[in-house]
Amino acid sequence: MPTELPKYIVVVTTCPDEEAASRIAGVLVERKLAACVQASAITSTYRWQGAIETTREVRLMIKAKSADYDAIQACIVELHSYQNPEVIALPVVAGSRLYLDWIDAETRDSSCP
Repeated sequence: MPTELPKYIVVVTTCPDEEAASRIAGVLVERKLAACVQASAITSTYRWQGAIETTREVRLMIKAKSADYDAIQACIVELHSYQNPEVIALPVVAGSRLYLDWIDAETRDSSCP
C-alpha cells in the first residue's frame, strides 16, 4: 500500500452476485476490517481474454482505514470466485469528523482468517 494515502480509504470490488457480495461484506465487517460495506447492482462492460463482455455484478464500496488495506485485499482475493478480482483503494481526502471517528471506532488492524 502506498504510504502517501490518507488515513481513510474506500475500497472498491465487484462480485458476481448478491450471495458472494454479502459473504465478502460480512467477513470484512465481522473482522473489523471495514466499518461499512455498501452493495449496489451494476452492469459492467469490459475486455476479458480478448472478448468484450457485459455482465451484471454487485459493486462493494468498503469504508476502511489505509492501515487495513493489505488484509482487506487478502480477504477479497481469498473469498472471491473471480480469477482476477477488482480491488482498488480510493483515498478519502475529506469527510465528516463524526463519520471518520465512527470508522475508527468500528475497525481495527486485523488479518483474514
